[in-house]
Amino acid sequence: MHINWTPRDLDIFLVLAETGSFRRTAAQVHLSQSAVSGVVARLEDALGTRLFDRTTRSVHLTAAGQVFVEQARLLNAQTQEAVQRVQHITQIQSGKVSLAALPSLAATVVPRVMARYAEQHPDIALQLHDTLSGPAFDLVRAGTVDFALTAANPDYADLDYTPLSADGFVLLIPLNHRLAKGKTPLNWLQVAELTHISMPLPASVRQYANAAFIEHRIAFQPRYEVEHIATIHAMVKAGLGVAALPELAAAFVQQEGVVSRRLTGPDIQRPLGVVTRRHRSLSPAAQEMVRMLRQETTALLP
Repeated sequence: MHINWTPRDLDIFLVLAETGSFRRTAAQVHLSQSAVSGVVARLEDALGTRLFDRTTRSVHLTAAGQVFVEQARLLNAQTQEAVQRVQHITQIQSGKVSLAALPSLAATVVPRVMARYAEQHPDIALQLHDTLSGPAFDLVRAGTVDFALTAANPDYADLDYTPLSADGFVLLIPLNHRLAKGKTPLNWLQVAELTHISMPLPASVRQYANAAFIEHRIAFQPRYEVEHIATIHAMVKAGLGVAALPELAAAFVQQEGVVSRRLTGPDIQRPLGVVTRRHRSLSPAAQEMVRMLRQETTALLP
């Protein structure tokens, strides 16, 4: 059986089944009586059976027609539901957005954006994975999240990376340290001999710090390696050393007992962007989240 009818054909069939009149049906659906007859003939040809018994005065459903009325109503309801669900998605009225973000972003930019987003789109479920750069890329590759907000990484060339912004590096210094009183930027070479606290490889923070010292032909060898920025801050505050961190990461933990000074020479910039699966488009809900994240990061890091 070759099905060649349209939702419009089913609507016309249902009107005829209700009115029992080609004339009244034609007037109601704004077609000629011959056009209505053509629709019925097409349906009957596709189904291989008569749907109506016709006389000069009336039109009555056959047994097959009565069954088809029930199915046509069901098909119409399913079509309407499908259209409604698609509209809800495109109009950001339903769905889910799942994202991964670096801890420094998950504790600064992302919560503010999520709060605004939830207020504007309360029926969209939101899910956040706060994780390091490598696992964030892996979550995108596995399809666990729609996208990741993280630093660029050439090791993941199979994924798409769209830049959002970039943050420079600052040095966190204990309050009683001799460098804590200055205001001008520090050179990476100036702080090379200090006791450093950093994150272990392959964290992006460590990679960029390594690159800065390599420009001075110095191998970066921090005394302490810890995974969490809050721990780094606590160790700096306790006087165990200094820490080179991106601006957003430093802002996340900036409290009393620690000061920060800009690091230059070289002026290292950590690019931040959106990572997505190649050849996979984001849902309208996810696209709106990305737009809001771009707006927020641009405001913080012009």
